[in-house]
Amino acid sequence: MALTALPSSGVAFRRVLAHFPGELSLAFAYGSGVFRQAGRGWDQKNAMLDLVFTVDDPVVWHTKNLKKNWSHYSFLKILGPRFITSVQNNYGAGVYYNPLIMCDGRVIKYGVISTSILIEDLLNWNNLYIAGRLQKPVKIVVMNENVILRSALDKNLKSAVTAAFLMLPESFSEEDLFMEIAGLSYSGDFRMVVGEEKSKVFNIVKPNVAHFRELYGSILQHNPQVVYKTQQGRLEIDKSPEGQFTQLMTLPKTLQQRINRIMDPPGKNRDVEETLLQLAHDPDCGHVVRLGLSAIVRPSSIRQSTKGIFTAGMRKSVIYSSLKLHKMWKGWTRKAP
Repeated sequence: MALTALPSSGVAFRRVLAHFPGELSLAFAYGSGVFRQAGRGWDQKNAMLDLVFTVDDPVVWHTKNLKKNWSHYSFLKILGPRFITSVQNNYGAGVYYNPLIMCDGRVIKYGVISTSILIEDLLNWNNLYIAGRLQKPVKIVVMNENVILRSALDKNLKSAVTAAFLMLPESFSEEDLFMEIAGLSYSGDFRMVVGEEKSKVFNIVKPNVAHFRELYGSILQHNPQVVYKTQQGRLEIDKSPEGQFTQLMTLPKTLQQRINRIMDPPGKNRDVEETLLQLAHDPDCGHVVRLGLSAIVRPSSIRQSTKGIFTAGMRKSVIYSSLKLHKMWKGWTRKAP
């Protein structure tokens, strides 16, 4: 298992968790409030802390959270926990965010997702939203003994490696690999055009290579299709059609289906395996995989951001969007000569 629980150094995160109902199957913190990011002006103390809570029964959890933290919710709270859970599960990427919350002396944003929906996303990449977050280094604060969830977390990391391999040349560096992995869940994300700094992936990876290595090192060392030269930080992979077909066949189901739609001529209705066999021989294989990823991420990111207007409320949505645009502007000015 590549993802491990925090040691006692996680006290600050646990202090935040004490403000919320328990019964979490998984809780993790991510983003610039936890990990160093490249670029001037990074300030971990004042950065917003991003959290995700995974719960087995969202109705029960929201019922308790509404009693403890009524002010965290938008106008949707008056419609009750069942309605909130319906919005959470059935719209966007299956996660319900409450942003810009003051908690234990710092600003946080927390998302709530059901365990079953998270497992589906980890295994199949239905939305590649929270699954995408978990392909990058995170701080696990709580993890219970759910064997299926733990297995799905591990499978998500292996799938990220496989997808990245298909978009890389025969020989590349660790940093090249980690850049591809970190960028998977941003492929086609409209927020990378409006609201996110364009160098976001570089800023995530550059200062955190050691964290990526810790997350993926064991998977790479045990992968029969790669030669991992740890001392040099270099990798070599099998780019033969046979090797690429093996990789394509192990991709998550939703990505395979999106690739099939892109490759399948109208009216032919080929099965997925036939399409992937053809793609394995295609010199544009990596480009098609990237298009498949975009076909998952783009609609998912648009739906989730639209949903955020209602779950956060108009005032918080405007403030949150303004903060994102300000961050993007600062990124542009840093690059300006």
